[in-house]
Amino acid sequence: MAKGVLEFEKPIIELEKKVEEMKKYSESLDVAEEVKILEEKVNQLRKSVYESLTRWQKVQLARHPDRPYTLDYIGMIMTDFIELHGDRSFRDDKALVGGFARLEGIPVMVIGQQKGRDTKSNLYRNFGMMNPEGYRKALRLMKLAAKFKRPVIILIDTPGAFPGLEAEERGQAEAIARNLFEMSHLPTQII
Repeated sequence: MAKGVLEFEKPIIELEKKVEEMKKYSESLDVAEEVKILEEKVNQLRKSVYESLTRWQKVQLARHPDRPYTLDYIGMIMTDFIELHGDRSFRDDKALVGGFARLEGIPVMVIGQQKGRDTKSNLYRNFGMMNPEGYRKALRLMKLAAKFKRPVIILIDTPGAFPGLEAEERGQAEAIARNLFEMSHLPTQII
């Protein structure tokens, strides 16, 4: 099985493998109809499995190691992404990515938390846990979006704010509260 396959996904993966195997033989044999039938079975099985997930399976799915993160979504649905860095007070928080982009041609500001996929990238991204600098960076980007009259798209994917003493010393609670306050009357759309 592939890395990150959950138990309830195994029947779907096995059927998908059969479809791929049949496609290999489709060049020498006429199995197009069988492939089409199997692909329909995969779709029905996927729908059936995901419609009947237990609460715990939904939690597992939300924590799936292969699910997309902020930069993945930006790459899939946006164009012309220009990442902006830093909070202009202390440093750049690598757990938060944001910048100008286009969504279906519309200029937007996109902001999101970013986790890593392996130990090295998780350490670089602080496991997606933002420091005060990340919240201040987010606020700076939202104000920039308001200045240029661009809607803000926020992608939230977090285990929570960084719980370290140094984050508290640099004003973690104040930074979060300031964001909530400023967002409540930001003169631009927030999604």
